[in-house]
Amino acid sequence: MPVGLSAPAKLLPVDGVRLAACASGIKKNGELDTVLIEIGEGASTAAVFTQNAFCAAPVVISRQHLASASPRALIINSGNANAGTGQAGMQAAEQSCESTAEQLQCGASQVLPFSTGVIGEPLPVEKIQQSLPDLAANLQPDNWLVAAQGIMTTDTIAKAISRQVDIDGNTLTITGIAKGSGMIHPNMATMLAFVATDASIPRDSLQTCLQQVIEPSFNAITVDGDTSTNDACVLIATGKSGVSVNGAHEGFMQALQDVFTQLAQAIIRDGEGASKFVTVQVNAARSMEEARQVAYTIAHSPLVKTALFASDPNWGRILAAVGRAGVKQLDIEKVRLFLDDVCIVEQGGRAANYTEEQGQSIMNQPEITILVELGLGASSATIWTTDLSHDYVTINSEYRT
Repeated sequence: MPVGLSAPAKLLPVDGVRLAACASGIKKNGELDTVLIEIGEGASTAAVFTQNAFCAAPVVISRQHLASASPRALIINSGNANAGTGQAGMQAAEQSCESTAEQLQCGASQVLPFSTGVIGEPLPVEKIQQSLPDLAANLQPDNWLVAAQGIMTTDTIAKAISRQVDIDGNTLTITGIAKGSGMIHPNMATMLAFVATDASIPRDSLQTCLQQVIEPSFNAITVDGDTSTNDACVLIATGKSGVSVNGAHEGFMQALQDVFTQLAQAIIRDGEGASKFVTVQVNAARSMEEARQVAYTIAHSPLVKTALFASDPNWGRILAAVGRAGVKQLDIEKVRLFLDDVCIVEQGGRAANYTEEQGQSIMNQPEITILVELGLGASSATIWTTDLSHDYVTINSEYRT
């Protein structure tokens, strides 16, 4: 079950965006698996993609199309990653764009394809093509939740959020959906995210906004340290509100950051087999990169993660992870470790006032903060991760069966 996460009760439509989802038969269980998102004319679109060198065919095609045209549609399928599929996969991605363009009467290069699911299987593009007339006929501005359900794979719950912000007496809306549960690690992760606002933002400024909000959100999560072949995050600004904003507008950027952070945390809360939502905070580092290096060493440690699953306050595993994180000239006398607000390590050993009962009480909680004070500088970093459970092994060992 997701940790402290429930399905959204209400999502707000964004003027200039319409969505539809259907079961085209890509998923064997008959669940929703194909999503069409129509973008109104005049919108700006920005995106970031996986840095995995074996990126999927739709990632390659989306990058190419985004560089050459202003997108009018996104065609998304779940249940098949169309990755590791060679030239046939490229052709399938292109065909899905061409068929979508015919339905919406736009150019094929104005369609961005996205896929998520099993790697190495041919994409049954004909199933997407056959579903497109129904998808186009059912496009509605209030179909955000059904679209969120259509992009799920091992997710147990739809991940979506809406926010509104007042700008000089005008109300701007931001709505986003995401999927992701396993193979989650920055750069980015096995995740797709689609966020739209009715604000007016030029494309260059929109890309800057996206880069700004993605670093402390989707690029600050990890379940298992594996970077997917298919990650993508898309930010759309339709301009339909008539209100112009940019990355310098504090109120808008705070709302946008909140949407991205909540979606990123939802992925961790629904991590495969997760029973803990864990914040790893590293302070007093020489640089943010150094702080992140320590945080990820802790978050990726199988020994730390299994101790979290067992609710075992085995703080020696955390201490060992900090020690092997590669921090230069680490002064262990200055390092302090905390579980929530309880100090467990200081001056090179167990804190004088720490008791096993204190640690056990915190480790029994579903949400835990591991705080590390390095005593080296003024930089910090925060990431979010999960424990490593029996269910994680089961889900991933049975993923294709």
